[in-house]
Amino acid sequence: MIKEAVIVSLGGSLVAPSDIDTAFLKVFKKTITKHLQKKRFFIFVGGGKICRSYQKALLDFGADNKERDQIGINISRLNAEVVKQSFDKLSFDHVLIDPTKKVNSRRDVIIFAGWKPGWSTDYCSVMLAKNMGIKTIINMTNINHIHDKDPNRYKDARPLKEISWKDFRKMVGNKWTPGLSAPFDPRASKMAEILKIKVAIINGKKLERLEDFLNNKPFVGTVIQ
Repeated sequence: MIKEAVIVSLGGSLVAPSDIDTAFLKVFKKTITKHLQKKRFFIFVGGGKICRSYQKALLDFGADNKERDQIGINISRLNAEVVKQSFDKLSFDHVLIDPTKKVNSRRDVIIFAGWKPGWSTDYCSVMLAKNMGIKTIINMTNINHIHDKDPNRYKDARPLKEISWKDFRKMVGNKWTPGLSAPFDPRASKMAEILKIKVAIINGKKLERLEDFLNNKPFVGTVIQ
């Protein structure tokens, strides 16, 4: 049986909100493992909040974008090593970083981390999707929905169940900078629109929502397509 391949972009702040959240990782593994008879998972691990703290510190000492980006990549790789270890023998035996290379492994869980400056976790996810012919990316973040406008600034902001790439890209613009906190990176969004990739935005703290999505049930979150 040919298994469906799914990419998961796992926000670093879910892995390490302050300390490493081993309780979250145990439940995440359990959720993914339930679906390994029918699906393969390529999991990209981000840097998260701690990454942005390091980047801010570097900026205070005059670091440029490339230097700030590199420290974020390093932190994403540390986070990814923990995620890989949490899956133990279910996962490919080392963390991959280059999304432009074919993945030659029969393992059903493959862990990726940051690659090089200028390439966010989201952008790497889209490039692997292009490379492997994958049409679904699950972006696990810390929000429940994308809203029609910034909910931190507008009390009447409405949560969206679906949004087109065209409308989403109007909201996030075209510029990406290291540590940018957006539902999906602008450069990645442009490529995903061209490739007709579906991205599901799901609050990673509510893993039952990931379960619903994987079971093709109605879920709380936003689909961009």
